[in-house]
Amino acid sequence: MKIFVTGTRGVPDIPGGVEKHCQELYPRIAGKGHQVVIATRSPYVSTRCNYWNGIRLVHLYAPAFKSFEAIIHTLLAVIKARQIRSDILHIHAVGPSLLVPFAKFLGLRVVMTNHGPDYDRLKWKLPARLMLKIGEYLGGKFSDAVIAISPVIQQIIRARCNRNAYLILNGVTQPRPNTGTYHLDRFGISPGNYIFTAARFVPEKGIDLLIQAFKSLKLGIKLVIAGDADHETEYSKSLKLTIDDDDTIIRTGYVTGEPLDQLFSHARLFVLSSYHEGLPIALLEALSYGSSVLVSDIPANLAVNLPKSRYFKSGNYQDLVTGLARLIKEPITQAEKNRISRMILKQYDWNKIAEQTIRVYERTLN
Repeated sequence: MKIFVTGTRGVPDIPGGVEKHCQELYPRIAGKGHQVVIATRSPYVSTRCNYWNGIRLVHLYAPAFKSFEAIIHTLLAVIKARQIRSDILHIHAVGPSLLVPFAKFLGLRVVMTNHGPDYDRLKWKLPARLMLKIGEYLGGKFSDAVIAISPVIQQIIRARCNRNAYLILNGVTQPRPNTGTYHLDRFGISPGNYIFTAARFVPEKGIDLLIQAFKSLKLGIKLVIAGDADHETEYSKSLKLTIDDDDTIIRTGYVTGEPLDQLFSHARLFVLSSYHEGLPIALLEALSYGSSVLVSDIPANLAVNLPKSRYFKSGNYQDLVTGLARLIKEPITQAEKNRISRMILKQYDWNKIAEQTIRVYERTLN
């Protein structure tokens, strides 16, 4: 099969949940003998290589403006998919799915993956939220097949689009626990002496709430934040000023590979304070390392089925403060680490996810 992929900013090592999903999934599909083409967005690709891990990369224009970036890039990608006679066009996320009817008009077989209700993200104003809802509906109604990455999203598709979706979860790779500390040393971080979070600098990630809770406790440890903003906003600028004004809070920017391994490996506690997620890969990664975690009780996080003690009420400052104070004093046991790590790696296996996705393609063609 020739599979054309759009809806992602691109690969490799481009920040974002959809991007991580595609980076892990498509080399495995290509490794099974299928042709995979991924359309990258020009503002995010610094090195214009044409092939990566068995995947052909097609670099297409995208405006550096968040409201039009996805839709214009997807339009160009759909036309390209038709030009190269793709067997399957796979569109990721609800915004790009606005173009599903156009792709069907061109005669393409379309699979759409719904990564979550993006219209719930706080960064979007009302017109953008409306367009995202329309994209979710059009993708759910007119795609030849729909994939949901969590049971919650599967229920949304059933309710809004009156159809069933294939449930194929996000995945996680076998972690690389790292005894090195050179990346920590660069920022003056001591192993086991920091709280860690990894997220984009957008309101729905709740980083400002985490910072407030952390500062109120005066724990004698540091808060390390890995991430940045794709597009600078007043919120992201204000967040950076707040972080840089406090010696106990460190921002590393976007990190991948060994530096990220070190940050996960040596953290005392991983926190995800989001108000909205699809199925957070950052949480799955933290759990695969056997990390102690504290996460908001939004549906996507609850779907991971952690013990109640690992959740706090979403957006509730006092509950987050209480959870932080408790879990900093209660280190995770080795037995719990091993049990959680085994469970996560078994349930969220990228190799199985690749096989499930290929079966959806085959059913769509047949």
